[in-house]
Amino acid sequence: MPEVTITIGGRDFAVACQEGEEHYLQTAAQALDTEASVIAAQGRLPEARMLLMAGLMLADKTAGVEEQLKATTSRVNALESEVSQLRAAPAGQPEKIEVAVIPETVTDALADIATRTEALASAIKEKATG
Repeated sequence: MPEVTITIGGRDFAVACQEGEEHYLQTAAQALDTEASVIAAQGRLPEARMLLMAGLMLADKTAGVEEQLKATTSRVNALESEVSQLRAAPAGQPEKIEVAVIPETVTDALADIATRTEALASAIKEKATG
């Protein structure tokens, strides 16, 4: 079992860990040292009190992160449920769009009127010129 020396609050500690977990121990010790350094900067405290306070500060931060994780997980679950419901819902009916159709009799009547109007215009033109 490897033994790792970690520094917390300016003090060295020899700690044993499982093989391959040295990196995790160093990371955890670094987080604890960050909190302990804040406490140590405020004055000399007994080692046990410094470690207790640093541990409590880390626990407080961890509790906050766990609350955020819980809220985020809940939100993700709700969104996943909504997506599942939307995917499972039957497709809506396509929107019906009606386009006005002009009856053929109306177009024929308009064409006839246009032809007669052109004929009248030609007749008026002939009488005016001639």
